[in-house]
Amino acid sequence: MLSVNDLCVHFPVSRGLNPFAKRKSVKAVDGVSFHVAREETIALVGESGSGKTTTGRVIARLTDLTRGSVEFEGADIMKLGGAGLKGYRKRVQMIFQDPYESLNPRASIVDQVGLPLVVFGIAKNRHQKEDIVSSLLDKVGLVHSEVLFKYPHQLSGGERQRVSIARAIATNPELVVADEPVSMLDVSVRAGVLNLMQDLARSYHLSYLFISHDLAVAKYMGIRLAVMYLGKIFELGLTADIMSKPLHPYTKMLLEATPKIGPKSVGGLRARGEIPSSIDIPPGCRFHPRCPYATDVCKSKIPPLRDLAETHSVACHWAEKFA
Repeated sequence: MLSVNDLCVHFPVSRGLNPFAKRKSVKAVDGVSFHVAREETIALVGESGSGKTTTGRVIARLTDLTRGSVEFEGADIMKLGGAGLKGYRKRVQMIFQDPYESLNPRASIVDQVGLPLVVFGIAKNRHQKEDIVSSLLDKVGLVHSEVLFKYPHQLSGGERQRVSIARAIATNPELVVADEPVSMLDVSVRAGVLNLMQDLARSYHLSYLFISHDLAVAKYMGIRLAVMYLGKIFELGLTADIMSKPLHPYTKMLLEATPKIGPKSVGGLRARGEIPSSIDIPPGCRFHPRCPYATDVCKSKIPPLRDLAETHSVACHWAEKFA
């Protein structure tokens, strides 16, 4: 359904007070490719600054790309305009990370959830809009009679995010980009929101691009998993395969950082230092300054994302050692 091909997004960096300084750019996403099938959930994981949110925003047509293409059912979304773009926005929706900023504090819940119904001509009048919004609020686990005419500040964080989910499914989309939808919620309400999203996926036949920095959440949600680091995908495959047998040292370290009960299962690996700046990308493999297995070839040659199994790809020169 969705195909991302060699996606690159570079943001220019201000030259400050020196007009003669060499202009640089932040390479937020650099050569990312993957696909999302109909009614599939793919989880995109990685540390903060790895380019996950930028990738999601490009797919939602909220950020322009520098190079590459994003195709939705064969059509390049960057070439869409007018009615074509409006139709795409109806079919692809986004759930944002922060439920406190993604809702307008001056608009009531009925107007916020009902706005896409009006924009896309789904509701013909206010009475019809209220009926549809009431049904949507009930579907996301809220009592519509208690929420319909309230404002965001009168709701809890979990309730606000459920309102955001209701707004996202109002147009009956086919793909939802969910940008860390539970990271700002209390632990006690996260499971309920994740279960709700899975129920909606079945009811509405949705596909998800589920963005997260939490591998445990990604494992729960994603059929397939893409591991990003510093703008590139380092490992891609079925979630069960990657979680049971990771082939990239970075994935192993992410798994090691996930809280678990019982003995450690991936060797106690630890990354050295912090993620480098996306302005000054390390040569060769981008992970080599932090990788305990790095060799000279890692410092000079960029590893391609290659298939080690039919459903498992990895970008590491020495991945066979971990296979």
